[in-house]
Amino acid sequence: MNIQSPIPNPHSLKKIGITGQNGFVGKHLYNTLGLLPEEFERIDFQKEFFENEAKLDEFVAQCDVIVHLAAMNRHESEQFIYETNVALANQLVASLKRTGSKAHVLMSSSTQEERYNLYGKSKKEGREAIVNWAKENGGKATGLIIPNVYGAFGKPFYNSFVATFCHQLTHGETPTVANDGEVKLIYVQELVQVIIDEIRKGTSTPELTIEPTAVKKVTEVLALLNEYKAKYFDGGEIPVLASTFEHNLFNTYRSYIDYATHYPVKFTQHTDPRGAFVEVIRLGIGGQCSFSTTVPGITRGNHYHTRKIERFAVIKGKALIQLRKIDTDEVLDFYLDGNEPAYVDMPIWYTHNIKNIGDEDLYTIFWIDEPFNPEDADTYFLEV
Repeated sequence: MNIQSPIPNPHSLKKIGITGQNGFVGKHLYNTLGLLPEEFERIDFQKEFFENEAKLDEFVAQCDVIVHLAAMNRHESEQFIYETNVALANQLVASLKRTGSKAHVLMSSSTQEERYNLYGKSKKEGREAIVNWAKENGGKATGLIIPNVYGAFGKPFYNSFVATFCHQLTHGETPTVANDGEVKLIYVQELVQVIIDEIRKGTSTPELTIEPTAVKKVTEVLALLNEYKAKYFDGGEIPVLASTFEHNLFNTYRSYIDYATHYPVKFTQHTDPRGAFVEVIRLGIGGQCSFSTTVPGITRGNHYHTRKIERFAVIKGKALIQLRKIDTDEVLDFYLDGNEPAYVDMPIWYTHNIKNIGDEDLYTIFWIDEPFNPEDADTYFLEV
C-alpha cells in the first residue's frame, strides 16, 4: 500500500469516527488513518453506542466525518439482516438530528443494491436515509457502492469467499466452488484509499460507484491460492506475482497462516566434508537481499509493513524473533539457532524485531520483495 499523504493542513485536524470500527474494513481504515496523524484525529467508536443514545450522541457530536460501516452481512434470517441494517442507519440519522450535526457521512453500501435481495435493499434504504438527512439538515453524504472486498484478516465464511478459501487452505481443508461466476473485487487497502480520498474532497456524492480493481472467476482465484499453498506454504518459495492483484492476494493468503505453529521453518542442509550448503530462498520475483551482524544483546527492527513481503533467516548465532499484530497484545516468540538454520516470514500489519540472545555475533540474511525507497518506505516504527 502506498499511503498518499498531502502537505499537512495547518488548520485543526479533521475528526473522524467509524461505526463498525472493529470490523474488517473498519479496522483497516482505522489503522491507516493512524498513519496520518498530521491530518486526522480518530474518534473511537464501540458497537454498544447503538444501544445507548447518550453515548451515540457524544460520539456523533465530536465527529467532522463519520464513516458508517456497521452492518450485518450474514444471518440465517434475511429479514433479520434487513431490519438490523435499516435500524442502524436510522439510529445514526436520529443522532445526527439530535446533535444538530453538519458532519460529512460516508455510508458503505454494496453492488448488491442492484440484485433486489433483502441485504441489498437494506443497504440502499440506509444510504438513502443518510442522503435525505444531509439534504434536509445541511450535512454532507457520500454513498459508497462497493464491490466484493478481500484482504488480510477478513472473517472466513462471512466477509468473502477469498477469506474462506484462504482459511481452508492454511488449515488443512479443501475449498469447493459452488458457483463459478465472475466476481468484481477490490483489495481492502485500495478501498481504504478511496474512502480517504473522498474524506479529503469533502463533497456530497449520494451514489458513488467504486470500480473494482480486478474481475476474476472464482476458479481463477482458487487456482492462484492453491499455487500459493503448494509453493509458499508447503515449499517456502515466493511465487511469481505477475500483477498488483496477485501481490495483494498473496498478502491476503499469508495473513491466514497460523504463525505460532508454522514458524520457524527449518532449512534443508546439505553437508559434506567441506561443510554445509543451505538454500535460503527460492524466488519467482526479485527484491532485495541483505545480511547483518548483530552484537549480543542488541535488538533490530520494531517496525511493520503494510504491503512488503519479508524473510528473516538466521544462519549463525542465537536469535529471538518477535511478532505482534499492531492492534493486539499477543506477542509471538520464535527462537532460532544458526546450528539449525531456520527462517520466519513477516506478515503485513505485524510489528516485528530480532534480538541477539547469544554470546557471539548473530548473522542474519534478510530478503524483502522490493528495494528500499526512503520516499515510500512502507516502514512504520512501533515497539513489539
